[in-house]
Amino acid sequence: MTERTIKVDALARVEGEGALYLKVKGNTLEDVKFRIFEPPRYFEALLKGRPAADAPDITSRICGICPIAYIMSASHAVESALGIEITPEIHALRRLLYCGEWIQSHTLHAAMLHAPDFLDLDDAFEIARANPELVKTALRIKKLGNSLMEVIGGRAVHPVNTRIGGFYSAPDPEKVAALIPELEWGADAAREVAIAFSGFDFPEDYGDYTFVSLVHPNIYPIMEGRIGSNKGLDIDISEYPDHFYETHVEHSNALHGHMKDGSRYLVGPLARYANNYARLPEACRETAQVCGLDPVVQNPFKSIVVRMVEVQFACLEAARIARAYVAPNPVHVDCSPAAGEGHGCTEAPRGICYHHYAIDDEAKVLSSTIIPPTSQNQPQIEADLTRVAGRSLNLDNDALRHICEQTIRNYDPCISCATHFLKLTVDRD
Repeated sequence: MTERTIKVDALARVEGEGALYLKVKGNTLEDVKFRIFEPPRYFEALLKGRPAADAPDITSRICGICPIAYIMSASHAVESALGIEITPEIHALRRLLYCGEWIQSHTLHAAMLHAPDFLDLDDAFEIARANPELVKTALRIKKLGNSLMEVIGGRAVHPVNTRIGGFYSAPDPEKVAALIPELEWGADAAREVAIAFSGFDFPEDYGDYTFVSLVHPNIYPIMEGRIGSNKGLDIDISEYPDHFYETHVEHSNALHGHMKDGSRYLVGPLARYANNYARLPEACRETAQVCGLDPVVQNPFKSIVVRMVEVQFACLEAARIARAYVAPNPVHVDCSPAAGEGHGCTEAPRGICYHHYAIDDEAKVLSSTIIPPTSQNQPQIEADLTRVAGRSLNLDNDALRHICEQTIRNYDPCISCATHFLKLTVDRD
């Protein structure tokens, strides 16, 4: 009986360092491992004993692609612990900043890292040679997201204008207004890219997913709402630990997220889209229909199109907020140190990012828990690999390797985010 081992020692076109291992015996897939070997970075330990006000800036260093997700989730959790209620103007400005992150992160992944899989090309440089206008458009959309983060946050990577309770300074209204024409262009451009990507030859695939995301009755959620699923879950953010947990696995330096019944679940664009489709603007729902997307998308390979629909949404939403922008006054809400516990959860581009902090009466961190999207998605990624590889064993090694890497890239995994923590036990005589 023929045995085959497929090994990808370093996954390309993903954030961070990971690998893939498949073992095939005859017509049977015997083993699948999505390996994360990047060293853990112990962010929870780094926070212990530090002022809770430092948590947003420190945790933002977990990821250079989506620092806003960590800033906002940490801010919400600390503000919850301290009893801070921000003003509507501060909330709107934060949402505007978060739109910038969605725009730049989604566009980078969809156009530069994921699209080559569907075009039988090795990388974005080959796309640029074959279709330079597509790459120019994508780079302009990504630059728009970066510009939003610079105007609101002070710089595009690890913004410096955010703080507990709000911002250090209010952005210049003229600079915010100057973004509006480009945001309007970006919404149209994202629609056209989504339509172009919808013409890809997608593998036939179907996953019976438990979609978990923030849910909201009135708006497409980014940093507000409850945690819900397509299978009946509806909980307050503070109830997250009662319904979800993480485990270690031997082959990974990152934790694996599960629901309390042991089942796996999926977070990210497909989950947000399925759980909140009716809250998308009409223009985005019309784009989805033109692209052939149903209100629930269960083919993970089509996540690339859903991402671009979300880029269109983020541009429209940012333009709406920018038109109504009023500089917050006060620009931040102060409070006195106090002991407490707080929970925060916002929608990173890759899915929900949950934070919990316990703080003492000097507002210093006693303990923290940070659960990023990729660690939550890891069990589902392995399940997808098992399903896709299991039906593709007739392919030669190179083709099988390609379809498996493509399956992983459907999730836009941020491996560096997932290696934030690893329980360390030292047993010495």
